[in-house]
Amino acid sequence: MISYTTYIQPQSNEWVTFVHGAGGSSAIWYKQIKEFNKHYNILLLDLRGHGNSASNLNSINSYTFNIIAQDIIEVLDKLNIPKTHFIGISLGTIIIRQIAETNVERVSSLIMAGAIMKLNFRSQILMQLGVILKSVIPYLLLYKFFAYIIMPRKNHKTSRQLFVNEAKKLNQKEFIRWFKLSAEVNDLLQQFRDNEIPIPTLYLMGNQDAMFLPSIEALVKSHHKYASLQVTL
Repeated sequence: MISYTTYIQPQSNEWVTFVHGAGGSSAIWYKQIKEFNKHYNILLLDLRGHGNSASNLNSINSYTFNIIAQDIIEVLDKLNIPKTHFIGISLGTIIIRQIAETNVERVSSLIMAGAIMKLNFRSQILMQLGVILKSVIPYLLLYKFFAYIIMPRKNHKTSRQLFVNEAKKLNQKEFIRWFKLSAEVNDLLQQFRDNEIPIPTLYLMGNQDAMFLPSIEALVKSHHKYASLQVTL
């Protein structure tokens, strides 16, 4: 079972589950814990190969989004959490959207921060480069390269550094296992765009996100019944 941490709010029966992105860990949510725990019980997770889950799982050669989503359902079942709000960031948004697709009854709402719902031409090229280079170049060099492409501006420096520092906790084999998920991501994202789920969904995007914001703006227009968009400075 993946590693998890809970923060209990005795006066609430509602849960919020936080899901980090690739290369991160539950530690990225440290600024959110205090505020959310005033009103909700909190569940923090470390995905396979990340954080404290790095050494407590039997390794498999390749992952699927369904396997990753099932890891989270397993924790919910153990803790007897029938339903929860989910907050995900970056790749974590794909994972929580997969849970909503296959286990809709377990999801109260979704907050999708830095959401990935479509890969534009530039991100497709990055994926192809990663596929070619993932086994021959140290993964941290690829992470640094990706960080500069995704967050190129001077005011993105702190975010880039956090992205890279968290990735240092991975290893080359684990990076390759996660990167293999790119083989299924296009079809999965197309499925998500085609299917509006009956769950309140907030997309939280940065106004300088040139790679993913345009596709989210288009998606919210077509998924207008349940989805909304908040663009931050």
